[in-house]
Amino acid sequence: MAKHDVGFEMPQRALDRSDVIFRVREDGELLGTLTVSKGSVVWFPKKSHYGHRVGWSRFDALMREHVTRFEKRSPARDTD
Repeated sequence: MAKHDVGFEMPQRALDRSDVIFRVREDGELLGTLTVSKGSVVWFPKKSHYGHRVGWSRFDALMREHVTRFEKRSPARDTD
């Protein structure tokens, strides 16, 4: 089974003005970069300057449609 590592950078200013960046690695090799912003998420495959952007409503629909496993939310992380 492949080992996945996910790293991230915290922005230097308010979250609503800059993206949070996650670098995803599989067996030590960069798989891609996920940027999370106020309006959307964008997946940049490795060695690509063009990303796949999806808005939050569409992201929710995609996750609900293509989910293969369910996980229960931790009560400590339950907000709203």
